[in-house]
Formats: sequence, C-alpha cells, structure tokens
Amino acid sequence: MATEPEIKARFEMLAPFLNERTRRLAAAAEAAAIGRGGVARVARATGVSRRAIASGLTRLRAPDDLGSDRVRRAGGGRKRAVETDITLRSDLERLIDPVTRGDPESPLRWTCKGIRKLAEELERMGHATSHRMVAELLRELGYSLRANRKTIEGGRHPDRNARFEYISRKVRAALRAGEPVISVDAKEKELVGDFKNAGREWRPKRDPEVVRVHDFVIPGLGRVTPYGVCDMARNAGWVNVGTDHGTAAFAVESIRRWWYSMGRAHYAAARRLLITADGGGSNGSRVRLWKLELQRLASETGLRIAVCHFPPGTSKWNKIEHRLFWFISQNRRGRPLVSHEVVVDLIAGPTTETELEVKCELDRNSYPSGVKVSEEEIRGIKLRKDKFHGEWNYTILPQPSK
Repeated sequence: MATEPEIKARFEMLAPFLNERTRRLAAAAEAAAIGRGGVARVARATGVSRRAIASGLTRLRAPDDLGSDRVRRAGGGRKRAVETDITLRSDLERLIDPVTRGDPESPLRWTCKGIRKLAEELERMGHATSHRMVAELLRELGYSLRANRKTIEGGRHPDRNARFEYISRKVRAALRAGEPVISVDAKEKELVGDFKNAGREWRPKRDPEVVRVHDFVIPGLGRVTPYGVCDMARNAGWVNVGTDHGTAAFAVESIRRWWYSMGRAHYAAARRLLITADGGGSNGSRVRLWKLELQRLASETGLRIAVCHFPPGTSKWNKIEHRLFWFISQNRRGRPLVSHEVVVDLIAGPTTETELEVKCELDRNSYPSGVKVSEEEIRGIKLRKDKFHGEWNYTILPQPSK
C-alpha cells in the first residue's frame, strides 16, 4: 500500500498536466485503490478536499454519465482559509507553542490540546475555521496530534496546561540569558548479566546471542539505575549509572557529577541552574531528601538552583525522554548487558545525525534507602517558592559556608 509521501510525490509530478477535473479523478482513483481510509489519506497527501475526492469517486463509478462535468478556469473555486486569513497559521502556532512537547528540533512534535479546543480558541480570536482545518494545519506545521485520553497516565490537575506554559516561559527566559537548563530523570532499574534485552541486532545466520531463560539477579552484578541529565541548550547528556539504591541523594549526585564534568566548563559565568523534573520518584516535589541534597549542592557550587516539576502523569513529555533516553535505547537494543562496563559503553556510544554527545560514568557509591530528614534540617533549607504553585516551582539559594 502506498504511503502518503509516495502519493504526494506522484501528484506533484502529475500536477502540471492535470486540470480541476482530472486532478479530482486522479485523487479518487488513488483513494479507490487504497480502499478503507483512502479518502482521508489521499486528502492529507494531496490537499484535494474530501468532498472533491468523493465527487471523483461518484464520477468513476458512472463514467458514461458525463452530465455537466465542466472544468473551472485555473485558480477558480473557494480558496483555503489560510490563503484568505493570513494570520490563521501564525495564531495557531502561538496557541500551541507554549505547550509543545518533545524535541522542538525534531520533525515530529506533540501538542496536548485537542483540535476542537484549538478551533474554538481560534474562533474566539475571530478566525473562521473548523477542527478539520486545524488538524490539516497541524500536520503541515509538523505536529502530531495526540488525544489527551491516550497520553495522560495519571489524574488531571485543573492547572495542567498552565503549568506547562509556566515551565516553558521559565525555560525560554533562562536559555535567552545563557543560563544552564537541564532535564533530569531516572530510567528503570536493569538487570546486569546475560539476560534477554528487547530488540534485535545483526548476527551470523543461525547464531543468536545465547541468554538466560529466567531473569534472576546474579550476585556481584545485581541491578543498575541509570540517571540522566540532558543539557537543553546543548546537544549533550550525562548518565550516572548507580549500582545501589536510586534515592534522591543519588539523583543529586548525578547532577553534581554532570556539573563538574560537563556543565561548569560551558557555563563558567552561570549564577543559576534551572532543573525540569518529574513530579514523583527520587526527584519528586514532595521528597525532603531531594531538597536537602539540592541545598548542599547549591551551597557547594554557589548556584541558585531553580526547580520546575511537571504535572503528574506527564513523564512522556520530559525532554530527556526524546533527546537522550530514546537514542540510548536504540543503541543497546538486542544486546545483553553482561557487565557494568558494557552498560557504560553502550550508553556512552550513541551517535546520531545531530551528533549527540553522551558521557557516562559508573557510580559505585552507597545510597542507603529510608534516610530520614528532620524538621530542623527542613527549616535550614533556604527555599524560595514561586508565586505560581510554589509547591512545584521553587528556588534553593546557596548558603554561606560556616
């Protein structure tokens, strides 16, 4: 079955030889050949309206009934809304830009607002449009529209979109000021040893990699927890591979190692560090140890550390998932993680067309779980809450050395 790019390529080659009638018939023939869903696919690929394709299908089914099958002059017919409303496209971009998800440099982008909601907002701005036109424009702009009900993992907060917009404004302001902005997260723990790893790799025929049948922990190897730090201003990432518990102390130690190994060299004049993180896990907004360890890091480096937590259930939109973790997963698919050294080598090995730089280090330190943070230690944290939902957006100021 032909793909949409193939359909589009054929139509572009035929376009100089087609008039209104033959263009309609060619699109209808393509849709008929595809079968179910063909009208929608051909309409997206060629720009021919569904109504025109349906008319062409009717004509193809009754070729002898020519009737008044006239041909308009070139340029005739109703113009597309974007041709008569010159601000429609730019206003749509402004509506979705603050809540754009994923890598903005990627050809595939996501938006969390539904097409009907976007159409309603455009109509309130004075544009004559529809949800179908919004969907077409989003595809032209390089967006992939995802329904909210398919991407939200947890409950919905009433300020969910406002939180994304707030984070977006803070990130943009920091990047314009030349300040470091990092996206952080921990991947799931992984068994180390000759275990099956998802994916496939090229090997001699009838000579697959032999792995264990059962996934039981191997003494001496255990599990590892990769914690990633993605520099949003540079195409670079740092991964700290821990062999102990994935606690908040481990999370902040990962950020510390990134700063001294990569960040400080590129942001020597920085006075503030902005961190975007999930709302739960070792770097959760309610984790006392996370804030205490950040206080220690702020005092040690002299940096004001600002933190913005994503809404619950939106970890898929954390930029580190698309800029760093995806490439790491692709690089090691189908390869058993037989040792700690192999884990580090496979993580530090991704090479992409965008020349992603990834550094990785094995962390054998001990991070005991269940560490209690006292009320006195909490009161000693120099934390300044933002006016907008300070429980999720705050800054930890450095304290003078005693």
